[in-house]
Amino acid sequence: MQGLIQRVKNAKVEVNDQIIGEISQGILLLLGVEKPDDEQAADKLLHKVSNYRIFTDENDKMNLSLKDIGGELLVVSQFTLAANTKKGMRPSFSSAATPSQANALYEYFVTQAKALDINVATGEFGADMQVSLCNDGPVTFNLSV
Repeated sequence: MQGLIQRVKNAKVEVNDQIIGEISQGILLLLGVEKPDDEQAADKLLHKVSNYRIFTDENDKMNLSLKDIGGELLVVSQFTLAANTKKGMRPSFSSAATPSQANALYEYFVTQAKALDINVATGEFGADMQVSLCNDGPVTFNLSV
């Protein structure tokens, strides 16, 4: 399971020119699901996302997590994170989960995040989405479990 996280001042996702998910300060998570992934992998990634210390403390050090600052989380499914780009000039998606497996784990991840009392917004699985953000820093990390 792949998670590209970006520390944001704000972020939103639109489908058909309609805002369907929007957050203020927090994390934009682009979530990629691969064939071997399961609920245990989703739980591990969620723990990492919610506790990863990427927000600055009073000494301007990255020492605080999303949970520490009461930040928000925007989760957007991102099929292309499962791409293998090592060979050739075209990505291979052979390691990507099937749409039904990926959607089930995406929905599971979102449900578990909401259970942590995090304000969670989402994109729309499988839709053509436009994502806008103000990356704070910029700060971006690729997390995998």
